[in-house]
Amino acid sequence: MLAISNVSFHFGSRIMYQNASLTVYPKNRIGIVGHNGAGKTTLLKLINGDLTPDEGSITMPKGCTIGFLNQDLLSYQTDESILNVAMEAFGPVLKIQEQIDTILHEMETNYKEELVEKLATLQERFDAMEGYSIKSKAEAILAGLGFKNHELERPLQSFSGGWRMRVMLGKLLLMKPDVLMLDEPTNHLDLPSIQWIENYLSSYEGAVLIVSHDREFLDRAINQTVEVSHGRLTSYSGNYSFYLEDRKLRAELQKNAYENQQQKIKETERFIERFRSKATKAKQVQSRIKMLDKMEMIEDVRNDNPEINMDFKFSQQPGKVISELNDFDKAYDEKIIFKNANLQLMRGDKVALIGANGKGKSTLLRLISGKENFDIGDRSGGHNVITAFYAQHQLEDLNVENEILDELKQAGSDKTEQELRGILGCFLFGGDEIFKKIKVLSGGEKSRVALAKTLISEANFLMLDEPTNHLDIPSVNILIQALQQYLGTYLIVSHDRHFISHVANKIWYIEDAQLKEYPGTYQEWVEWKSRQEAEKELLEKLEEEDKQTSSSTKKEKKKYTNYDLKEWQKKFKKAKNEMEKFEELVMELEEKKEEIEGSLANPDIFGNPDKLAETNRLYEQVKSDLETATEEWENWTMEFEELEEQKPN
Repeated sequence: MLAISNVSFHFGSRIMYQNASLTVYPKNRIGIVGHNGAGKTTLLKLINGDLTPDEGSITMPKGCTIGFLNQDLLSYQTDESILNVAMEAFGPVLKIQEQIDTILHEMETNYKEELVEKLATLQERFDAMEGYSIKSKAEAILAGLGFKNHELERPLQSFSGGWRMRVMLGKLLLMKPDVLMLDEPTNHLDLPSIQWIENYLSSYEGAVLIVSHDREFLDRAINQTVEVSHGRLTSYSGNYSFYLEDRKLRAELQKNAYENQQQKIKETERFIERFRSKATKAKQVQSRIKMLDKMEMIEDVRNDNPEINMDFKFSQQPGKVISELNDFDKAYDEKIIFKNANLQLMRGDKVALIGANGKGKSTLLRLISGKENFDIGDRSGGHNVITAFYAQHQLEDLNVENEILDELKQAGSDKTEQELRGILGCFLFGGDEIFKKIKVLSGGEKSRVALAKTLISEANFLMLDEPTNHLDIPSVNILIQALQQYLGTYLIVSHDRHFISHVANKIWYIEDAQLKEYPGTYQEWVEWKSRQEAEKELLEKLEEEDKQTSSSTKKEKKKYTNYDLKEWQKKFKKAKNEMEKFEELVMELEEKKEEIEGSLANPDIFGNPDKLAETNRLYEQVKSDLETATEEWENWTMEFEELEEQKPN
């Protein structure tokens, strides 16, 4: 379908590609990975024809179509509704529709047989091209990308950049190009839309090339990984996790080969140096010199996952409650965001706020920070809380004329220049890079600078709104390490599942105008949510089956309906209630146990024998209660699972 053969490409004196080759087949779903600046987007632009190779060729069959979602589409503006913009994908069908409309209008005043025949032909072609279903197809795609029915007639330019990008993505999907190229698509999607795209791409008939920093998305969306490194394209026959494992094995082999070659070079150089002046060894010396000149050098393995160590210091410790909002309401005109909602954020919480766009995540951040007021409610807490807020607009606050190091110096911390250099090294700015001006940095590099400024601010409470947008995978890993070492409290809005799986110990989500909390990791929340949905689906199915059972069937199966099913339902509901009751109790006791463990480190307690004895007694009691509650929860869970399998037929 697509062949990249020995392509070389340069930006000035910089080599982007050197004899790079790749073959793309139908149904290939390829993830393009590599460092920022390695040339991932450049590769897509070469394929799209926006750039021309200096050497080599990129060939594809005649009539092969390419769809390219890139950041340039953000500048597209029009007064057309988003539904009409999406339907532009059906250009040939719309042209036939226009011809049909023109003929129908003409026939109102000039009814001719030839017009009737032409109309019949056009309508037949329109039907064959499934013209009558294009609107419903466009509506379905836009719905999958998160648009509501009442928004479909709104003009494109009335939406923010991220939502406009979704419309352009929808248009591309409706076009169904032979080669679909997506450059960082998840930057503009929320979790439900990302999951919808993953399902959509799983059955896509054409080839798909994706540049993305979202590891979870890559794992679910691709079946081949191509690494861009040192001007070459290296293919791995699996998803991103497979690539990491296979690359690790290759790296070990390369490292061994590199070290062996370096050892051989040193031995050869020693021989040359030792016998250079001896005439009897001249021939052998020259032979070894020629051998070194002809030797194809093996590159050392680059460490893509550096370990960092950041020293976080707080000028003051906050109170136990970071923020508390009670019975608060928030609405925009007729749109209710929160109604009688409650929020409590405690010192040491590591919270990820997740969910679909438009639910109120960013609004909640503004309410907590005080940048926006609730309509009704009560606020408390916040003693000695120093807040740092990171969002994409923070990039605009960077002084573009500053060098990177100077920008960090102005962050308000008391860190020395050496300490700031170390922090910039953690954020992948090494050597003379720290003297680059902000204005020449890429979006990802600016994000790293802004994040570094946020983290060194000595704030004891961080609010991070989509911090992984525009970061490459190594940079995301750095941020994960930094947050794992951070001793304060943070609240993060993110759709990056890999990221929040590694940094959050609580999950918040907004449902029915309420803020709801799951006291566990993201993976535990996913499993819990799946169980909840499965249980709800099962109970709804049982109720529906019960309603649909006719009176005659009930008489014929009196024993089944009056005893077996009802008795099973009774036991099933009891087991479900008991399981959920003890699950909540286990979570409460685990929190209490962690709280007591934390208090044991308090000098006021461990330095007072009476208080220490009382705390230890309470700790042992809670530990005992937790063991009992856990055992009960496990027993009722087994009972629930057994009843699921024993449903009467």
